[in-house]
Amino acid sequence: MATKPMLNIIKLKKMKEAGDPISMITAYDYPSARLAEEAGIDIILVGDSLANVVLGYNSTIPITIDDMVFHSRSVARGATHTFIVTDMPFMTYHGNIDETLRNVRRIMQEGYAHAVKMEGGAEIAPAINAIVKAGVPVLGHIGLTPQSVNQIGGYRIQGKTPEEAKQLMEDAKALEKAGAFAIVLELVTEEVAAAISAAISIPVIGIGAGRKVDGQVLVYHDVLKYTASYREKRFVKTYADLGELAKQGITEFIKEVKTKEFPSEDHVFAANEEVLDQLYGAKTGAQQ
Repeated sequence: MATKPMLNIIKLKKMKEAGDPISMITAYDYPSARLAEEAGIDIILVGDSLANVVLGYNSTIPITIDDMVFHSRSVARGATHTFIVTDMPFMTYHGNIDETLRNVRRIMQEGYAHAVKMEGGAEIAPAINAIVKAGVPVLGHIGLTPQSVNQIGGYRIQGKTPEEAKQLMEDAKALEKAGAFAIVLELVTEEVAAAISAAISIPVIGIGAGRKVDGQVLVYHDVLKYTASYREKRFVKTYADLGELAKQGITEFIKEVKTKEFPSEDHVFAANEEVLDQLYGAKTGAQQ
């Protein structure tokens, strides 16, 4: 497809105002980013979910700033015309502001991101404000926040009680006031998500947050079922089963190696007579 103009935070806000849904997908390396860009995605998120789906951890907590920089840089090479947001990993923005800004600087300068994403509500608003004042766009993330999964009691739906709904609304408004350009809302009841989207002027991008938000984000490996031992999720729709295709392809390769069907004559390179003479002698070469 033809290269489309890259989005920015001003254009994203205008998309909300126009009712133009925003599409976002995670990507963690050059080929996945390249494919996402060629498909026409609006935003690529280099999510710390790479811990689970790429690196095999049980949570996002083990991911380091070095990991995020490495993968962000890989994505940036693959998607040169797409707005890229990179996650700030666990405990990299909860210390003093100087340490936080050093970590943000690494994501931006070494990871080539256009913005950073941070999990948390009103409690991280001062850090967001400082980062925005330093000239870096920030995408907020509330609702289910995987970095805090041990504190919130597991992967459970948020906004099911009046108290939770009120806190989510307060957090969303605090992030908007602090300068976040948009908010990811994860695993939140549809009614609460709709109310939040209507109450703030910045885009709300949902993942398991229903239909009445300003955009949707899914994990690359969920969209394409590109993983082993895939776990179905109610809020996810898979659009292709690359995992099964990959297993089929590898199984066929193994079979052909074992039966010596591969490589066939089509996959080998023949040496010329001069090389054969050098290896085996002129007589042998001539006989062949």
